[in-house]
Amino acid sequence: MKLLVQKFGGSSVSTPELRELVAQKIMRSVQEGYATVVVVSAIGRVGDPYATDTLLGLARKNYSDMAKRELDLLMACGEIISGVVLVSTLLAQGYDAVFLTGGQAGIVTDNSFGDARILKINPERTLNYLKQQKIVVVAGFQGCTEEGEMTTLGRGGSDTTAAALGVALRAEAVDIYTDVDGIMTADPRIVKGAKMLEVVTYNEICQLAQQGAKVIHPRAVEIAMQQNIPLRVKCTFNDSPGTLVTNRGEILEQGTVIYSDRPITGITQIANITQLKVITRDLSDKKGAELKIFKALALANVSVDFINVNPDAVMFTVSDDVAGKAIQILQNMNFDPEALPGCAKVSAVGAGMAGIPGVMASIVEALTKEEVQILQSSDSHTTIWCLVRREDMDKAVQALHEQFRLGE
Repeated sequence: MKLLVQKFGGSSVSTPELRELVAQKIMRSVQEGYATVVVVSAIGRVGDPYATDTLLGLARKNYSDMAKRELDLLMACGEIISGVVLVSTLLAQGYDAVFLTGGQAGIVTDNSFGDARILKINPERTLNYLKQQKIVVVAGFQGCTEEGEMTTLGRGGSDTTAAALGVALRAEAVDIYTDVDGIMTADPRIVKGAKMLEVVTYNEICQLAQQGAKVIHPRAVEIAMQQNIPLRVKCTFNDSPGTLVTNRGEILEQGTVIYSDRPITGITQIANITQLKVITRDLSDKKGAELKIFKALALANVSVDFINVNPDAVMFTVSDDVAGKAIQILQNMNFDPEALPGCAKVSAVGAGMAGIPGVMASIVEALTKEEVQILQSSDSHTTIWCLVRREDMDKAVQALHEQFRLGE
């Protein structure tokens, strides 16, 4: 059985006209001979009547501290509504379709309400419906514990659902439909010459997603990568081929990319960051200071990033909205943190940079030319990160995009 998983986001199913367009995409896959599983998000976005945040607002209006178990039951409703409505659209077009909740589709999770992790998928029920030549529509963003409790998978959960089903069903591909043409070399709102990428590796898209690109959730990419299930990021509103996400070996076999000629694939950015620095050089009780700092922040659920530790200082970043909390924790421990709010992290991502000399030199050259000060930097095999002031973020992204000729 040739099988395809398609995922449609909330903006793709928000109106009857758009649902008709989605139905055409689904019917085309059926006509091409695919047994088709469709994963849907909740209808619309913030402010729309059935959007997840709208449903949350209904409960929190009366009681702001609802238990996560009950909130998961409420949040799961958006995808159920969306899925049933899409099934009715398909039935009206003469196509046999059936709807399944995440639990009914065999998605088993842990009991971390609000941000559950998928433990396994029992695909038998889905496969049985596919063998009956039905289109199976599955609610994204949700699953069920072994004890029968409904859970949700956190932000980007519908992408995760689609990728996990693709792996469990051994699909030929997972198509992620969004409101953009594909994955871009940079945010087109910042870089007018941003270009759509035809193909990227799993590692590259994970880094792009983690560092600010919001087209696909990195957890979904990591799941698909386990079985080398190709991901295709496409636009609901046109027939653009989109961006193929696969492994490096397959890209090289296709002959589409010469890595030595393309060290950088894309530029991303994350704003609203505060840099914190604790000078440890002159502490009377220097021993173990780093452990105390990071352990205290972890216990307070403060996420830290961009970490640099040396014999004289500890530097890291936190989001602006928790900076005050982090500073208070450090001060309560008799540290005197230096804080620089209003920063941004700009990242140059590319699997081809490994072993290529001069990439950092090119980054420094581009930012120096634009008088953008690098406050902090770090790197991995596929990414170089630079911390800059927020007011310099757009200029930095544009400079790096131009430096590595990503618009060509």
